Amino acid sequence: MVLRAGSGGALRRAERVEYPGERASGQAEGPASYSSCMFTGLIQHKGRIREARPGRSSTRLVVDGDGWSIVPAAGDSIAVNGVCLTLAELGPGHVFHFDVVPETLRVTTLGLLGPGAEVNLESSVTASSLMGGHIVQGHVDGVASVIGVVDSGEYRVRLEVPGDLMPFMVPKGSVTVEGVSLTLAGVDPEAEAIEVALIPVTLRATTLGLLKEGDRVNLECDVIARTVVHYLRHYGRGDGNIRF
Repeated sequence: MVLRAGSGGALRRAERVEYPGERASGQAEGPASYSSCMFTGLIQHKGRIREARPGRSSTRLVVDGDGWSIVPAAGDSIAVNGVCLTLAELGPGHVFHFDVVPETLRVTTLGLLGPGAEVNLESSVTASSLMGGHIVQGHVDGVASVIGVVDSGEYRVRLEVPGDLMPFMVPKGSVTVEGVSLTLAGVDPEAEAIEVALIPVTLRATTLGLLKEGDRVNLECDVIARTVVHYLRHYGRGDGNIRF
């Protein structure tokens, strides 16, 4: 069993995304906006950041999607490392242009990426799409820190999770890491940590095989678990009766 450590300095603790209001998305349109798009967490292609060009009110994120069979149109929703972004422009050579507001860069890992960085890409699904993963909204709930990678035997990644997201982490339940739908292989509430097991195809087809200790990743909780916890916290009476 080998833990692969990163070359960076001290670990930064996991951070909970703080939003105006109860919760908001990591979309380019703004931290308090929602869309009706949905994803499944099955990555369709690995793209590469070409440029992150700051503007007056947003940063133009340019992603090279060469080789991806999907041909989106301006206005379509695409998940980039699990963050739902609206395509502003499709450039020559399958190059995607997104306008990302400062808040999105601050509360997700997108603000940490520079030219050459690989990103996970998924187009939004329709009602007729195969639900191969689980319901993913593209609304990042927080940023977790990689605190261990076991790359001998079963490949596992251990993540430190913001404490107030732990109630949504259910053993054998679902979680989205950098846009990838995964099953929770381990949940440690006392340590505020989770573990996910990665199969070879996931290591090849996504960026998760590049993770090392100290890296930070986008985390989206399972919407069903989040809904149940929210209801019980605010409307559960403890007497078996439903309160409306």
